[in-house]
Amino acid sequence: MSFGLGHGNPLDPAPGVVAISPDELPPLPDTIIDDPESGRLDPRQWFKSPENRFELEIGSGKGAFLVQQAELQPEANFLGIEWAGEFAAYTADRIRRRQENANTHTNVRVLNSDAAQFLQWRCPDAIIDVLHLYFSDPWPKSRHHKKRVIQHQTLFDIWRCLKPGGELRVVTDHDDLWAWDLAHFDHWASDPDAEPLEIARPKIPAPPSTVTAFLASRETKPYELTGFDKPESAGEGELVGTNFERKFRIEGRSFNAGVLRKHCES
Repeated sequence: MSFGLGHGNPLDPAPGVVAISPDELPPLPDTIIDDPESGRLDPRQWFKSPENRFELEIGSGKGAFLVQQAELQPEANFLGIEWAGEFAAYTADRIRRRQENANTHTNVRVLNSDAAQFLQWRCPDAIIDVLHLYFSDPWPKSRHHKKRVIQHQTLFDIWRCLKPGGELRVVTDHDDLWAWDLAHFDHWASDPDAEPLEIARPKIPAPPSTVTAFLASRETKPYELTGFDKPESAGEGELVGTNFERKFRIEGRSFNAGVLRKHCES
């Protein structure tokens, strides 16, 4: 199925320059079964200045956030991960054109992959400064809830990959998805400004045994839940300024947002 994003023109994702190429991300090794860390690699090395601050966006869509924010933060590297191949190619093509025509956005790379799998099997510990999760697919049918990004395993993998003090920043327009997210956050995050629950929490799956053991071993919860401060790229009245947000605002939808900050002593 094609979404026609190129409007009849071929998309050039510039593999090896913007899009991550197979040479840069080879298949998982056979040893992954016995050694879960054997597939790890450092994605910061995909950038011209790997020592720079590293931010990652899950579900970059058409690339609005990457295009806007990366131009304002040339001192930071941005990796956008998008599961849908045509959208990943479209975003990479947008970045390529800006690199070639304006010599900007050299700090952006795009990966067509499953972000949760990338975090679990590929990403090393404590390398990400900020992870952005904006308007992810709500997967509203109960049988599809397992496909939602926020899961106990994913929250563990994000915690492991964030630097101490690093942030997971979440925005959604979907109230049921936000309740799902909060039900997970209750296990993972302390909330210094907690008030009586105003949003009913749905029943969620129990954590995997390894995650249960991890949570039980800690004296404090892994994250702190804090308020959301909009990025510099967001326009007046916007939270983030993505294509989805602008579309949903026209439709009159409301939004939910929050930040999980990894405790510095983690």
